Amino acid sequence: MLISLPFMTLLLCLSGDWKWVPLVYKRLREKPALLPCVVLTSALVGVQLWIFMWAPLNGHGLDVSLGYFLLPLTMVITGRIVYGERLSRLQKIAAALAAVGVANELYRTGGFSWTTLVVCVGYPLYFVPRRRCGTDNLGGLWLDMMLMVPVALWFVLEGDSISEALAQRPALYWLVPLMGLVSAAAGYSYILASRLLPFSLFGLLSYAEPVLLVAVSLMLGDSLKPGQWMTYLPIWLAVVVLVLEGLRHLNRLRRSI
Repeated sequence: MLISLPFMTLLLCLSGDWKWVPLVYKRLREKPALLPCVVLTSALVGVQLWIFMWAPLNGHGLDVSLGYFLLPLTMVITGRIVYGERLSRLQKIAAALAAVGVANELYRTGGFSWTTLVVCVGYPLYFVPRRRCGTDNLGGLWLDMMLMVPVALWFVLEGDSISEALAQRPALYWLVPLMGLVSAAAGYSYILASRLLPFSLFGLLSYAEPVLLVAVSLMLGDSLKPGQWMTYLPIWLAVVVLVLEGLRHLNRLRRSI
């Protein structure tokens, strides 16, 4: 966070989107009652970032992965219940394919853990208040990150010596800033997508992330167990269907302009 925030600030300035930051501050000055909502969303995204780092080191990596597989379905349900969004025919097909994959994974793993629920329920709880409070823009994300800086600083000060880690692994001098740049670019793109796309389509497209993670794992030498193919194949097919749906959505946007 301490490195991602400066890169995020730079991205906002270069893209001309810095205007959203003072707009969010103005909104908070006009409606101070929104401040608890901003603190809540910052805490929620902070929990997600923490569990993403903590889980693989503490034996909960698979549980968190399952949470990401369930996340698009919970996003679709949220979009239907909270916003009354209707699924297109392609979205229904994609949701059905994804449900087959998730059901197979649940059958294999035997249920949910608390880390799974934090991921698949936590993100909808993050996005809904942002929309209600009018901070579902890049300025709101920047403010969320800024509020997390004291906590991130505490983790750094309480953790292992940074100078010792850098001395043992000199490559960290350029890898850590690179990770900050990638994280900032990813957050920038994610928030733009959450604002521009229908909630249901945005949720279903989240399946691309775990699928890409699996692809990277395979390239690094990991292999899928026989029982896992019925998890990933339907989800990969769902992603293909969603790409087609995304192209249709872009075409509709172009025609409306």
